[in-house]
Formats: sequence, C-alpha cells, structure tokens
Amino acid sequence: MDDRAARRARRGAAAHGAPAGPKGKLEAGESWEDAARREVEEETGLDCDPRAEVGRTSYEVRGEPKEVRYYRMATDGEPRAQNEVDAVRWASLDEAAELLTYGYDRELVKRLR
Repeated sequence: MDDRAARRARRGAAAHGAPAGPKGKLEAGESWEDAARREVEEETGLDCDPRAEVGRTSYEVRGEPKEVRYYRMATDGEPRAQNEVDAVRWASLDEAAELLTYGYDRELVKRLR
C-alpha cells in the first residue's frame, strides 16, 4: 500500500468544486466501514478495502450534526469521476495536504505523512 489520497472535486453550488476526499452519509443498518467502501466506489469507481480508521470529526450541516470517519484503504485501481463528482485523481499525501479545502482534512493528511 502506498501513500496516496484520492482527491475529488464535487459538482454543485454547495460544493463550489472544493477539493476533498470521498465522504457521505450512513444508510440504514450500514456499518462505518461499509459506508466508506460504498462512498468511495460511488464517487471514484474504486473498489476499496477499508483497513484502519485514521481519524474522525463532527460538525453541523444546515443545523444537523454530521460525523465523518476516515479510513486508510487498499485498492489496485485507478479512480474515475462518478455521480456528483467533476474530477478525481490520485495525489501524494504532501500534495493533498496543500490542496484540500477543509482544515481538518489537511491536518489529518499531514499526520499520515
């Protein structure tokens, strides 16, 4: 497993094309690992194997609480933009730390280097 991060730019006015890692919401009865696997596949086309949780954060979106958990994953594919994503590509952890929009995402990537 090498140290790369899948980076994507989301479609839509709310996202403003902001570079970030894949993320989304839990579906009913879904584990965090299954949700991570599904969201990565939906946004990047990659079939991934979540290995270890490497961080988590929580914040509010439109007044509702949201929790995000981050996983180190293994895959052997190449990402391609899917669904609400305009573009996706691999970035080194150093590059991702510079490009990511949200402070917590940047700090997490810096700790992983």
